[in-house]
Amino acid sequence: METSITLVDFFNAIKKRWKSIATITVAVVLISVCISFFVLTPVYQTSTQILVNQKNTANELDLSLMQGNVDLISTYSMIIKSPAILDKVIENLELTQSVEQLNKQISIESQENSQVFYLIVEDSDHARAVKIANSISETFERDIKEIMSVDNVSILAKAELKENPIPIKPNHMLNIAIAVVVGVLTGIGLAIVLETLDKTLKDGYDVETYLGLPVIGSIESTSGKKFKKVKKYNSITKLGGETLES
Repeated sequence: METSITLVDFFNAIKKRWKSIATITVAVVLISVCISFFVLTPVYQTSTQILVNQKNTANELDLSLMQGNVDLISTYSMIIKSPAILDKVIENLELTQSVEQLNKQISIESQENSQVFYLIVEDSDHARAVKIANSISETFERDIKEIMSVDNVSILAKAELKENPIPIKPNHMLNIAIAVVVGVLTGIGLAIVLETLDKTLKDGYDVETYLGLPVIGSIESTSGKKFKKVKKYNSITKLGGETLES
């Protein structure tokens, strides 16, 4: 017997097993909700703004000086994430993370041709993320004068502690949406597999196709509810003026 499935069979399989598909989808969504809300650790993000601007004693706009400051941002990004800065931050805040672990929590973002860059810190504790971001910025602003022998760094905006911070991870709505898609696809895939493995003859066409026998008659199936009603109605008879029900 062939195992191929037509488009009609595909939709029939979905229609036939839609309850199973819905059940699988709901189950996957519930699992995703439980993991997203109760298992995964929330991650908070905060940032500071740092300006790189060499002081110009002539009080004139120097484009070459500005471009030099922009080019320094990539160098400063490496210095910020170096042990020279992070070791002091870990000591000052008495953190349990190593330099490598703290390094993974830090990222630097800047726009093209901008002298301002963002120091972004992620942590499972919002208050701690704020302390780390501000401590790194202050340490960098203070020590860069000795490291690079320049005084061109200033903090534009510090990280602020919010009353009701919203974690950036996990994204509950995204996780639920993914779970819905995974559940539906899993349910449909299971329905197709079951339909493909089903070797029963379902109609006269299957009899003629797979057995090569002519169909001389067919009996239409009756739904369970209708069958029960007919059976109950036929079981009521009258005998000697009395109504009996078998």
